[in-house]
Amino acid sequence: MSERTLNESVFQCKDMISQIYEDKTLKTNILEVANVIKSAIKKGNKVLFFGNGGSAADAQHMAGEFVCRFMLNRQALPGIALTTDSSVITAIANDYDFKSIFSRQIEGISQKGDIAFAISTSGSSENILVALEKSKDLGLTTIGLSGQTGGSMAAYCDYMILVPSISTPRIQEGHLLIEHIICGIVEELLYGNGPIH
Repeated sequence: MSERTLNESVFQCKDMISQIYEDKTLKTNILEVANVIKSAIKKGNKVLFFGNGGSAADAQHMAGEFVCRFMLNRQALPGIALTTDSSVITAIANDYDFKSIFSRQIEGISQKGDIAFAISTSGSSENILVALEKSKDLGLTTIGLSGQTGGSMAAYCDYMILVPSISTPRIQEGHLLIEHIICGIVEELLYGNGPIH
């Protein structure tokens, strides 16, 4: 049973990655998002990453790659995860409601031209939708990273990247791959082919 589970998981992941590789529209969307992020950073704007659960971990991962580095030695890039300040999150959830934990932070720290980068396997989490709606109201560029259907968040996103799967584990694996690709492209666009580590 365990070996069957292992083989099925690896096969499904391999199939999902093959679909990403063969999907010209998806690859175009990834390149477009990387270019949008690059342009925003060059104009002095920042990227705000957010998501729930495993997607919260992805948001923190992306912010870490931006601020520290991905593959190149270069200046820090302005990326902030809205999932890390437990005092802020619990205060908002307690004094207002959980659906406002990201939108309230966006209201407080964003400026027009920043990027709201939402990560959601379902695309339908209420706090994600509220945050994207607030971002649109404030003049942020909105990017969504989700699964095959995109859920409800597509209506609030200027750019959508959809992993070709309806399985949460496969979507999460696809997200990590795409997040790393975006980090690599943004670095290359901003700093060229510098020393790789």
